[in-house]
Amino acid sequence: MEPDNNLSDYVKEGSFYKSVVEDGSDIIFIVDYYGNILYHNPSVEDTLGHEPGSLINKNFFNYVKPETLSSFQEDFRQSTTKPYDESVEFRFLCKDGSFKYLEFNSINLKHKENLEGLILDCRDISQRKKDADELLRAQKAKEQFLANMSHEIRTPINGIAGMANLLFEATSEQDRFQYLNAIKHSTENLKVIINDILDLSVIESGKLKFETIGFNIKYQLGAVVDTFIYQSKERGIDLGYSISPEVDHVLLGDPVRLNQILINLISNALKFTHIGEIKINVELDRKEGSRYWVKFEVSDTGVGIPEEKVDQIFDSFTQADESVTRRYGGTGLGLSIVKQLVELQNGSISVQSRENAGTKFIFLIPYQFGSEKDLVHPKGRSSSIQARSHSFEGLKVLLVEDNDINRLYALNILKKWDCGVDQAENGYTALEKLKANEYDIILMDVQMPIMDGYEATKIIRKTFPDPKKGVPIIALTANAIKGDNEKCIELGMNDYLPKPFQPDDLYKILTKFVAVTSHPSDSPQESITDLTYLKNVSNGDKVFMKEMVETFIKNTPIAINEMQKWMNEAEWEQIGKVAHKIKPSITFMGIDRLKPLIKNIEDYGKENYNTDHIPNLIETFSTECQKAIDELKIMIEKDFV
Repeated sequence: MEPDNNLSDYVKEGSFYKSVVEDGSDIIFIVDYYGNILYHNPSVEDTLGHEPGSLINKNFFNYVKPETLSSFQEDFRQSTTKPYDESVEFRFLCKDGSFKYLEFNSINLKHKENLEGLILDCRDISQRKKDADELLRAQKAKEQFLANMSHEIRTPINGIAGMANLLFEATSEQDRFQYLNAIKHSTENLKVIINDILDLSVIESGKLKFETIGFNIKYQLGAVVDTFIYQSKERGIDLGYSISPEVDHVLLGDPVRLNQILINLISNALKFTHIGEIKINVELDRKEGSRYWVKFEVSDTGVGIPEEKVDQIFDSFTQADESVTRRYGGTGLGLSIVKQLVELQNGSISVQSRENAGTKFIFLIPYQFGSEKDLVHPKGRSSSIQARSHSFEGLKVLLVEDNDINRLYALNILKKWDCGVDQAENGYTALEKLKANEYDIILMDVQMPIMDGYEATKIIRKTFPDPKKGVPIIALTANAIKGDNEKCIELGMNDYLPKPFQPDDLYKILTKFVAVTSHPSDSPQESITDLTYLKNVSNGDKVFMKEMVETFIKNTPIAINEMQKWMNEAEWEQIGKVAHKIKPSITFMGIDRLKPLIKNIEDYGKENYNTDHIPNLIETFSTECQKAIDELKIMIEKDFV
């Protein structure tokens, strides 16, 4: 429809305060009731790219995003019935072909000048819409995150509950041990999964740390499968595994991450398999130099995945379709984590599936082959308290813990090791105990009422006299978020022990910071050194071995003296350099207990960090090295027999 002539004259006369809108930053349009554009100011070019005057006599509706035009025309019609209107959102076509979010406030000229037209004062709200979308995505991510925690935690909890039920019905000692071992294994995996979920950003960024330790593949896989026995039997699913003799070996890698991958895949298979079987097969795919590519296959006879959905199966928060979510629950995070864990270990993963015919996940991870001496826990019972080769008899421990159950658990372990234990329920009580008594080590909970572990540690380090101010303090922390553990070190604690901890974890901490003595019933006394590595690299050449040992005996005291000299001058970086030079000798002599100690000295020195701990570390290192030297001298006299 043609523009109203009276309205056109009104625009030409400029009686709508043209001087104001010409210089304003807002976009101004004057349109009639039918959308014909009679005027627009220069800001249209600044924001939308259209040249001055280029839209006059064009229709406003032709520039509104087509998908939203119908609703916008209704909003526009409503504006023509009101004296004023505000906050009407729409998307307008820019010169470059894109659409920009705008919002107008309108003045109806019918009510002021008796003319059928609107003055539209428009503002660019693109950033506001972007911020709103980001907020919506963040809210959705939060909801998905909480759902993901439930999904990831559910599997090991089900394993624990299932094993507990079987434990009540067990009649044989063998069955009871199997179920208890499965419960223990599930709790360990549950702790790892919680840590990963609380710090999911670390996985996403690819900065997750992986261990390289020895593990037995048959033991690892068997323990994982055991956690699903109750669920599979309850559902009538046959669950089994096979391992090729070529890989029935000690591997060097990260067994906990392998557990997590297998747990997710087996859990996924159980969820979608209603009849039939689930099989896990492990075999050697190929060998490349010293790397052995181990292939794992987890196959099921379940519902399968539609062909068009297979490519999306590893995406975060994705399942085959909405009906899957309604029927089975979960959010699909498990397979996304699996893919990242595999690829971060330089591996690969793929899936083969047919709808209603089952699914097979295949992943390959490169490992190196190790030997029995590389095993951390080669057998289920080898790490039990009763098998310890050292005694802490007479060790004086201050246990600071406000939780009754946690305190009872730690107290029970320490008493079995013949430690003398005093207890405190908060930091303030701990300070009073330390004033009145001498302790070899303090186990300090972090979060406590009245005074927390952080504050108590700061007071000990700053105000107590020697040697009490230097007593080793180990943080007992339930915090799984990265950064909290570093805070413990920064505030003066020597190390941290995440809760819930195993007796092995506590044992390692104690041996790291306090001197241990041989148990009277043990024979013979455990060696400090182990020349297996030196023997292997020298092919048993005794002349070469003797030269290496004599070099260690000669040079190590010199290096320690050098560190002590730099320590007196507070030249921490120089200490770090000396420690770096000593490290290879520690490896050649097989003094494993000193590896973390010398690494801490090196790191603290180079980074000029925790320097108040360096003197104690050097003193401990010096004492242990002297023991090693005495032992090596005897070995030389006996010609390494």
